[in-house]
Amino acid sequence: QVQVVESGGGLVQPGGSLTLSCAASGTIFTIPFMGWFRQPPGKQRELVAIMGIDRYENVEYVDSVKGRFTISTDNAKRTVYLQMSSLNPDDTAVYYCKVVAGRDGHFRDYWGQGTQVTVSS
Repeated sequence: QVQVVESGGGLVQPGGSLTLSCAASGTIFTIPFMGWFRQPPGKQRELVAIMGIDRYENVEYVDSVKGRFTISTDNAKRTVYLQMSSLNPDDTAVYYCKVVAGRDGHFRDYWGQGTQVTVSS
């Protein structure tokens, strides 16, 4: 079992900053990737950022957040952060953390419950 818990959401004014956290725990052998998705009201879920964890080094962002958002991890590589700056109302969404975990070439996707980010004046 793998548990994924996000935190750090809230209300922020346009142009402001916010940092989200995602902690993975439980029976974890290998995490090749961790990432952030978001789902704005009435819209489909989209990838925000993804980061290689235990082996890979790549970091990818959706075009709309490049230069404004930064994904990072702690030294244990079991917590991932999303630093968000220059926020605008289009960033309003429920943000979900996805952890890809497994072993021996068998991996599954684990999702957090989501945390609300609202950008409004």
